Amino acid sequence: MPVVAAETAMTDGWVRFNVRLAANMLREAAAMTTQITGEVIPSDKPGTFAMALRKPAGVVLGLAPWNAPIILGIRAIAMPLACGNTTILKASELCPRTHQLLGEVMEEAGMGPGVVNVVTNAVADAPAVVEALIAHPAVRRVNFTGSTRVGRTIAELCARSLKPALLELGGKAPLVVLDDADVGNAVDAAIFGSFLNQGQICMSTERIIVDEKIADEFVERLARRAEALTTGDPSTGHFVLGGVIGRDAAERIESLVVDATQKGAKLAAGGRRVGTLMEATVVDGITSAMRIYHEECFGPVVTVIRVRSAEEAIRVANDTEYGLSSAVFGRDVARALDVAQRIDAGICHINGPTVHDEAQMPFGGVKGSGYGRFGGKAAVAEFTDLRWITLEGPQHYPF
Repeated sequence: MPVVAAETAMTDGWVRFNVRLAANMLREAAAMTTQITGEVIPSDKPGTFAMALRKPAGVVLGLAPWNAPIILGIRAIAMPLACGNTTILKASELCPRTHQLLGEVMEEAGMGPGVVNVVTNAVADAPAVVEALIAHPAVRRVNFTGSTRVGRTIAELCARSLKPALLELGGKAPLVVLDDADVGNAVDAAIFGSFLNQGQICMSTERIIVDEKIADEFVERLARRAEALTTGDPSTGHFVLGGVIGRDAAERIESLVVDATQKGAKLAAGGRRVGTLMEATVVDGITSAMRIYHEECFGPVVTVIRVRSAEEAIRVANDTEYGLSSAVFGRDVARALDVAQRIDAGICHINGPTVHDEAQMPFGGVKGSGYGRFGGKAAVAEFTDLRWITLEGPQHYPF
């Protein structure tokens, strides 16, 4: 745990959550080893027995980021291993020792030589290392979790070598609060989804789209809760929020807030920054003229957009290049389900936070948030090849 905290400035609670979910992912992957099935397919050809069988793809390259290093490091290799592949984990330059430890744990658990391989590199060498790994003929599958910008590069490299890629990329998760929502429950979910790990989660709630009929009450309660969250260096005590990953990230996040307030938005809570420490921040009155409306924040800042109807809420929720996680709050579940089905996202939780993951669920996004699915049976198709095999007897040929 000290290694993870030293490399990423994570709070104790987030580190422990990483360990628990990663353990669940390993258990789920182990359970899936007996679920990699095929099927018998009726053939039109007399005397022919036809099957569709799955076989391991080969070497699977996983590229994992720093923000949930244990969860995402294990996710990059667990299901590929369960499907019978060998793996390469390309460690993040921001937490190389953490990812090295994952490889050591797998070795201690009994994985044979060459089954789990961890590659580290200097920041300057990253492009060349990634390109060489993807181009290597032994690598047959690639999975990447990270920014949409880098994901486009990974996709292009994979396309050159005709190698399938599973990409889980950026997010701008909307939390839609309908006019009949339980405001208290919605505020609770927004606080958790916005500020867990300082908002440095691909599923983090970045946009709260709230009906104007309840917006004043919602914002007032949200701001009060945000102001109560403690911020500080996790190495010096217990705090809800620690630092963001670096000073450059902190300055970029702050610039988004400044741009918004200069264009008419209002700070409902927070906004103050010291080094990499930034308070839980709520910005109300966001419009499409502001950078933060479009750009992924990836920090302890949540924006509020007021709308007049469910139809407008759906339009605003979809007005983004991203489509990973989302949420809808409303007491009329049928209505909330209709809204959820019309949001362009790979994940939508009704009356729950945007931040939620389970090892057995099909996790992934659409649009600029990537393609393919991690988790459970959905991942089997990502890391195996489907083969058609027939058993045939004597036949009559036309020539």
